[in-house]
Amino acid sequence: MFERPAFKTLVLGVGNKLMSDEGVGVHVIERLAEKYKLPAEVQVLDGGTLGLDLLYYLEGIENLLLVDAAETGKEAGMMIRLQDEQVPAFMSIKISPHQMGVPDMLAAAKLKDVYPKRLVLWGIQPELITLGLDLSPVLASKVELLADKLADELRTWGYEIFPAA
Repeated sequence: MFERPAFKTLVLGVGNKLMSDEGVGVHVIERLAEKYKLPAEVQVLDGGTLGLDLLYYLEGIENLLLVDAAETGKEAGMMIRLQDEQVPAFMSIKISPHQMGVPDMLAAAKLKDVYPKRLVLWGIQPELITLGLDLSPVLASKVELLADKLADELRTWGYEIFPAA
């Protein structure tokens, strides 16, 4: 049977890279992985639009660091940081089964008893959600900063994070 390596911390970027700013979470974790050498206990994962399929990756995880586009009603590019119970975890009514989002995944994680001990979500207000591979200029200018914030978050959790060679 296939055995997954034991990771203590999961850095998860979610979103659809085909929908411009909706894919910002994936762009940010890609930049994080390029810019920094991360410890073996930290897994960086492109969660894309997997929704509930991501539950598999939460098994055995103590720390979950999420990054995603977040509709906050604020100016495009504004970032928010939510921690633990501040992060929404609820099942919501869907038109399609493909609409499962982070709150649905976290609610299912609680039900399945794989909810992480520590959870932080970095969200950023999108400017443009439309068919397209590129981020809006506003969000593109924030990718580096968000990657640095994720690295800083990992440092506060006790990890040694160094620039990649």
